Amino acid sequence: MKNFELLVFNLTNPTLLFFILGVLAKYLKSDLEIPLASKGFISLYLLFSIGFNGGSELAITGITNEVILCLVFGMLIALLIPIYSYFILKIKLNSFDAGAIAASYGSVSAVTFVTAVAFLEMNKLKMGGEMVAVMAFMEFPAIIMGVVMMNLFPDNLSPKNINFNQLKKGITHSFTNGSVLMIFGSLVIGFVSDSSQTVGIRHFTSDIFKGFLAIFLLDMGMVAASRFSAFRKQSTFLILFALFLPLFNGVLVAYLSQYVTDDPGNRLIFSVLAASASYIAVPAAMRLVAPKADPGIYIPMALGVTFPFNITIGMPLFFYLIHG
Repeated sequence: MKNFELLVFNLTNPTLLFFILGVLAKYLKSDLEIPLASKGFISLYLLFSIGFNGGSELAITGITNEVILCLVFGMLIALLIPIYSYFILKIKLNSFDAGAIAASYGSVSAVTFVTAVAFLEMNKLKMGGEMVAVMAFMEFPAIIMGVVMMNLFPDNLSPKNINFNQLKKGITHSFTNGSVLMIFGSLVIGFVSDSSQTVGIRHFTSDIFKGFLAIFLLDMGMVAASRFSAFRKQSTFLILFALFLPLFNGVLVAYLSQYVTDDPGNRLIFSVLAASASYIAVPAAMRLVAPKADPGIYIPMALGVTFPFNITIGMPLFFYLIHG
């Protein structure tokens, strides 16, 4: 009964229900729409709030050995996932598409991260402030590894020289990407700010967070639904990959994370990050370093399949495994 109650509890989460409403609105061909300017503001607000609160928490805990271990563990995840993902994808795809998808699934989704933070709060748990830094530092290793794999193992099976100039551009873009810069910059500001002066903005960074998240997920539901039709044209192989690779990654990291941290909130975040796929930072970088890769494949995979899977099934499952 406990498992059923947990499932009902998660499925009645208002933020998740707003996501479902967005999907329904798209299928019903409703004229419901979030203004473009509002979308940008809400995205920046969510990243700012998480980054700033994470930095404030990190200032309290300090830079400990566990914090450093968490950062190293996160970067290792981002480096290793693209390697085995690439060889699985090469069964059906060319090297460019395989490398781009592998990079997407090795990298992380800031939106999924935001949703996971709200999921923790709903279950009366918190993550450590260092997890914001972990999320930011997991963006670029996967991009590097994706490019390395498509160059070392191209379609003709003869390794080519890696174009370091293009690789440098991709890495630079991953650092200057708006979402990464906003959340990492807010983390630093929250870390160095005087605690007595941060009280004045606490209501803005915390109290209205869930309301903005609900509107944000409403929009994400509409966006995800618009990608479903395009993805139906792809093979069953890609759909299964977009479902089962994140499941495997999340479950594996849910188990391995116990050797890095005892904090259940941090362990859940690790699992969610490992299971997520980037559909913002990586596609932007791949346009520079792998223009031959088809964004019509890897963006719908991440946004239309993996993202809905994670917020409906993945998070409750990883939460149960960690607390089981």
